[in-house]
Amino acid sequence: MGFGRWVFGKAAMAAGLSAVLAAGPAAGQSLTDALIAAYRNSNLLEQNRAVLRAADEDVAIAVATLRPVVNFIARATASSAVRDVGGINVRSNDISATLALSADLTLYDFGRGQLAIDAAKQNVLAVRQALVGVEQRVLLSAVAAFMDVRSAAETVNLREANVRLITQELRAARDRFEVGEITRTDVAIAEARLAGARSNLAAAQGDLAVAREAYKAATGAYPGALRAPPGLPRIPRTLDEAKSVARTTHPSIRQAQFEVTAAEINVARAVAQRQGQISGSANLSVDRRGRDSSSLSLSYQRPVYTGGRQSAQERQAAARRDAARAGLHQTAADVVQDVGRAWSDLAVASARIEASDRQIQAAQTAYDGVRQEAELGARTTLDVLNAEQELLDARAARIGADTGRYVAVYRLLSSMGLLTVDHLRLGIPTYDPEAYFNAVRNAPRTRSVQGDQLDRVLRSIGRE
Repeated sequence: MGFGRWVFGKAAMAAGLSAVLAAGPAAGQSLTDALIAAYRNSNLLEQNRAVLRAADEDVAIAVATLRPVVNFIARATASSAVRDVGGINVRSNDISATLALSADLTLYDFGRGQLAIDAAKQNVLAVRQALVGVEQRVLLSAVAAFMDVRSAAETVNLREANVRLITQELRAARDRFEVGEITRTDVAIAEARLAGARSNLAAAQGDLAVAREAYKAATGAYPGALRAPPGLPRIPRTLDEAKSVARTTHPSIRQAQFEVTAAEINVARAVAQRQGQISGSANLSVDRRGRDSSSLSLSYQRPVYTGGRQSAQERQAAARRDAARAGLHQTAADVVQDVGRAWSDLAVASARIEASDRQIQAAQTAYDGVRQEAELGARTTLDVLNAEQELLDARAARIGADTGRYVAVYRLLSSMGLLTVDHLRLGIPTYDPEAYFNAVRNAPRTRSVQGDQLDRVLRSIGRE
């Protein structure tokens, strides 16, 4: 009677082990939901958007250097003097006050101002690409967090099914021990295996808790029920094609290219410093007695001797240009290497899935055979438990391999520079880097038509 219940429990729970992996929530949060939440709630993206806006202001600052600088000056002076009047020292005190307006304008700087604007714009383009790189990291973290939670949840289900199965096996072993079919050793083996299964379940539950925390960090909220991930996105057919795409689109390479251009412009700026500048100034003042005065001046100034500072600045700019060029070549090499690594990881993950499927099939066959032999008395309880453990390990490896392949595909997209909201077509509004730049590029005053436009842009991105 006990043996019959043991056989029935084995068959029922084996079917449960197969079903737990195939089953999944009919509804819940999708991978797309996780990606959208990560994009909308990322503090890292907010931080780097602010960095980009600060770079935008560098363009406005460069533009402002070519405009007049007008200063209001209020000056009061108290003086005291002693004069000899008829042999008598007489102290006189006087207080003077002056109100003045002063205007200074660079009339011609031999192109340095425009070069400064051009360099600032190149830096803006470089920071935009850096922001795309951050976006890729945020989205990849969301993919990994989503898949880790699903993998951990499936592993918990698998471990729970294993605990239920071994509990039933232990009950059957005790029944068989009571009728003398097995020894106390067999019961002890089942008890030890159940304790191990419970320990593995506790570890799996801990992994799930950790994965949930990582999901919250990546998306801003704890996960609910997660749907099965959608089909894998399309990727290039060959490694060479993937590398070619990366060389063209990866934000790190494009960022380095803009940095090289900015460095070359700065070399020209440093050389242009030798030419000096032509500037004009105007002053208008009135004292407390109502007497006014005005003046206009025009000056040309160029360095004659700077103690070697000018030459050092030129050499420094050239060295930074050379460093930027070398950095571009190294960045391209690193990106190509990352593509190759991601491609290899994907191939390994795919091979693991195929091997895991064959392992599951073989372990299932072995398990069924050992169980049938145990029914005939040719196998012990330990043999059955070992066969079951191999089947469990094979199924757990399959879960990990599937997660690894999914993350590897998205990591490959990231290595090519394609893991963005636009490329994934998530269908949500994205941050527009042009809006703030266009509002400040001409250095608007706070109170002006352009200033009002800037206020609207700031409100649209949630910054007052």
